[in-house]
Amino acid sequence: MRLYWIALLALAGFAGGCARRDPPRPGEQTSGLFLIRQNGRWGFVDSRGNVKIAPQFEQAAPFSDGLAVVSIGGRAGYIDTSGRVAINPQFASGSPFSEGLAAVRAGNAWGFIDKHGKMVIPAQFQNPTPAPLEFSEGLCAVASTQGAPVGFIDKSGKMAIAPQFAYALPYSGGLALVGMGGRYGYIDHSGKLVINPQFDDASSFFEDRAAVRFGNRWGYIDRSGKLVVNPQFDSARAFSDGLAMVTVGGRIGFIDKSGKMIVNPRFDSARDFSDGRAAVRVGNRWGYIDKSGNLAINPQFDNARPFSLDLAPVEIGPGWGYVNREGKFIWNPTV
Repeated sequence: MRLYWIALLALAGFAGGCARRDPPRPGEQTSGLFLIRQNGRWGFVDSRGNVKIAPQFEQAAPFSDGLAVVSIGGRAGYIDTSGRVAINPQFASGSPFSEGLAAVRAGNAWGFIDKHGKMVIPAQFQNPTPAPLEFSEGLCAVASTQGAPVGFIDKSGKMAIAPQFAYALPYSGGLALVGMGGRYGYIDHSGKLVINPQFDDASSFFEDRAAVRFGNRWGYIDRSGKLVVNPQFDSARAFSDGLAMVTVGGRIGFIDKSGKMIVNPRFDSARDFSDGRAAVRVGNRWGYIDKSGNLAINPQFDNARPFSLDLAPVEIGPGWGYVNREGKFIWNPTV
């Protein structure tokens, strides 16, 4: 059983190139309930570290639209914020809810259920990307079979934009990144190309900017397709909290939307800014900096993830816990 759970230990770090789809980030908490793992089972605590849903699930994802996908007995179902099973475990796989619908796998195909668990779009599609299937701005990228051209369906399951792309990501800011003929461009909600495929690689738009690659250098464009930050970086990520992570000469720093280097490249590894903090690695320990580049939480963790609702998951040894903005544990690391 494969559950599209996106928990603390499943988060990816910053690698070369660009994450095409950022944020929302895997593991991001939006409900005030935070994932924990204890004795090999997943549950949830509140922002003060009080257990609200006892660890009992084989796998789990953060809450989205008031429901969280969990694994019980090898099947995917959904719980509400009280921990009550709202949709019985019955699916081979499940994804978080988005815009009132959640992708679930029945057999070898994906369909969509509503919050009552009713299959409103029959299982007939394949997921064209490694990320979970999700509706964004009323549309969802799907393929009929693995490797087939990608199109977009609406919430009735009707093909709204005909399959024609080699690659496609969810809409963000009114535009969707698509791949055609080995190049990347952007379409609007009608499927019209508004920024022609011309980039060797690219990201989705966030905060009115998208990272794009020409050759082996990354820069940024605005929503009209105009270069606003010239290609100069070894790698680049989407803007988050007003800043974007870039790599220069193998070192990571942060720029603003004009391309000005706000935090000089000096880190071997880092995460995106969120809630005014960014996790950075100094030597073999992780801590957090503020937007001036000053250390806000001294490096002391084996691993660290972005803040969300003023808490951040951190790792010490084999266990993960949560710290607040002062670096104090509200949930000690557990496994």
